[in-house]
Amino acid sequence: MRLILKWLLSAVALLAVAYLYGGVQVASFGSALIAAAVIGLLNMVVRPVLVVLTFPVTIVTLGLFLFVINALLFWAASGLLQGFHVSGFWAAVLGSLLYSILGVLIEAALGGLLGKR
Repeated sequence: MRLILKWLLSAVALLAVAYLYGGVQVASFGSALIAAAVIGLLNMVVRPVLVVLTFPVTIVTLGLFLFVINALLFWAASGLLQGFHVSGFWAAVLGSLLYSILGVLIEAALGGLLGKR
């Protein structure tokens, strides 16, 4: 139940990012659902590998390179999907930052609403 609710709220967050920032475009709620699932899968599978491979760069930049990794995954998801478009790298940086902030708020709301399990 929690996973489905988080997925739905993540899709709404993606629509909110598209509404707040013109560099990210989402065609419909269905496209937002698919994009949220793909972003989640990329973050679960590809992100850990990239974090390990770029660990020295992340240390040198004091963790700021993680923003680049998040932006690249956000941008990659838009390249894989129809109905979800990110204008470029800097649009991906800002879009992924907004999406991450909304994701933290979703996690906080779900943690308070459903309790930690």
